[in-house]
Amino acid sequence: MGDLLEQPHHTGSPAHVATPAGRAVVAPRLGDRVVVRVEVPHAAAVDTVHVRTSPDTEPAYAPARRLLRGAAVDVWEAEVEVVNPATRYRFLLDGGGGQRWLTQVGMAANEVTDSSDFALVATPPPPSWVADSVLYQVFPDRFARSAASVDWPDWAEPAGWDEPVAAAPPSSMRQLYGGDLRGVTEHLDHLEDLGVTGIYLNPLFPATENHRYCATDFTTVDPLLGGDAALAELSAALHDRGMQVVGDLTLNHSGDGHSWYRAALRDPAGVEAGFYLWRDHPGGVAQAWADVPTLPKFDHRSAELRRRLYDGFDSVAASWLGEPFSLDGWRVDAANVAGRSGAIDLNAQIQRQLLATMHDARGGDAYLLAEHCHDATGDLQGEGWHGTMDYLGFTRAAWSWLGDPAGAGDSLGMPVPLARRGGAAVARGLELVRGQVPWRSVVHSVSLLGSHDTARWATVAGDPGRRDVGLAWLLTFPGVPSIFYGDEIALPGESSVPARLPMPWHRRESWDHATLAWTRRLVRLRRRSAALRHGGLRWVHQADDQLVYLREHPDERMLVQLTRASVDPLRLDASLLQLAPGVGAAAELGHPPLTVTAAEVRLPGADGPVARVWRLPPAPYVAPASLDA
Repeated sequence: MGDLLEQPHHTGSPAHVATPAGRAVVAPRLGDRVVVRVEVPHAAAVDTVHVRTSPDTEPAYAPARRLLRGAAVDVWEAEVEVVNPATRYRFLLDGGGGQRWLTQVGMAANEVTDSSDFALVATPPPPSWVADSVLYQVFPDRFARSAASVDWPDWAEPAGWDEPVAAAPPSSMRQLYGGDLRGVTEHLDHLEDLGVTGIYLNPLFPATENHRYCATDFTTVDPLLGGDAALAELSAALHDRGMQVVGDLTLNHSGDGHSWYRAALRDPAGVEAGFYLWRDHPGGVAQAWADVPTLPKFDHRSAELRRRLYDGFDSVAASWLGEPFSLDGWRVDAANVAGRSGAIDLNAQIQRQLLATMHDARGGDAYLLAEHCHDATGDLQGEGWHGTMDYLGFTRAAWSWLGDPAGAGDSLGMPVPLARRGGAAVARGLELVRGQVPWRSVVHSVSLLGSHDTARWATVAGDPGRRDVGLAWLLTFPGVPSIFYGDEIALPGESSVPARLPMPWHRRESWDHATLAWTRRLVRLRRRSAALRHGGLRWVHQADDQLVYLREHPDERMLVQLTRASVDPLRLDASLLQLAPGVGAAAELGHPPLTVTAAEVRLPGADGPVARVWRLPPAPYVAPASLDA
């Protein structure tokens, strides 16, 4: 592989794209003429640049003009008209270096398909607050318990806050610690001090297991959590602090104790029997998620199910977005399998109808996040989910590069241990996954190091240095960072169930305060940096034990260096970075600043895992300007 900085480069971010005045790059409209720019180093030997689009699937070409001839990098500019809801484009480069395509997955001297083209998406955009967010995931039973008395249900196995988590079923599903929503409200100072901008709550509906994904009723908050009043109070308190709250809705299944399912069993000819998929006959044996009999699977061919659950103003999905609860969006559990069973595939219809309902309820200000633990690229093309929980496009990469082979036994669903890979292989995997979806879907997907479904990051990483590097990666990479409660104090957990520890509020001496301070510092860095929240991504250096990348925005650039082991100093060509001699680069995390000489930028070596971030001036060329500005 040649020098990454000698490769032509373009992203769908504001560094290289501009829509008409007043519209974000993630929100173009049909008929807009959009400015796109591509950086072409002289080393690539390019003489002409064309932009190739495919309006109505028919290829079309337009010449680009050379906007700037730099010391080592030229900038070319072209226009793309937004003809279709997803308008795709790529660049054709020709010259002494040969004829090549530039797509989202890099340069190719061979023919390519449209699947990795850049894309301008003209469907209604996600809420503007999402890309600026840092979310914090709360598992309600384990986060905090208020002084309210608990009326334990018959199925529960009550536990004291310091008792160990039961790891084996059925106790692992029945053990209740009594955490509630007023407990969350009482600890919002901690979240505000951490710097997060909102919370994602695991399910709140009544259920017969502690995870509450087996809902028995979608119309009320579980009384164990404080009921409807407690959610209204929490939502109001969060909004008073300028924070958002995202709920968790299951569209794939209910619990077997749900009133709809009980009605279906009682009356196989009734309307509710049509709400479920059956292995034999209505009212018999239901299909179930992952063959778990307590989770009967919905049949979305039922118009009445759709009306009650997510289609229309009176649906479950709409009701919780309005007063007094005012949820700011939904994370949809098991989103990849909802509406899919054998020859039945209504998943795209579910996405469209739910989006329309949420738009009508909140005027486009509600976030729709999908749980998809695998390849979500086909569902992220701009017409449905705003984003996904990006296990494939971030979590697996972080675990593969930074995970301790002797650490957690969690392989993220694989039958063998997750491979430990070098930096170049990990980065290429990220390019191939993220290169299949529009930039808009990348920056509105949630990046995470762990969740209630995985081992804890502190256990996966093992070494405290690698743990800190992972947190830095999370908070400096494209996507919406999500922190699982307790990861900021390095709570352990070797798999999903043991990872659901009660938050030790009363034992603060047990907290890893260095990790807390590091997380707080990274969150604040992200929140004050336009480049880290909205900037494009450019890989600068990839080696087994080191990754270096730029986050680029018209206002600034951030240079990020991550190592997992000892590395030597790294010399980068200053002209390819478009840095003038003598320009300083301010250090953001307490390490020394960089100094640019006439020829190079020298990044320091490392004796082990380290994360460094430097703020660079913006590229010297003028940022893309609106045609009608």
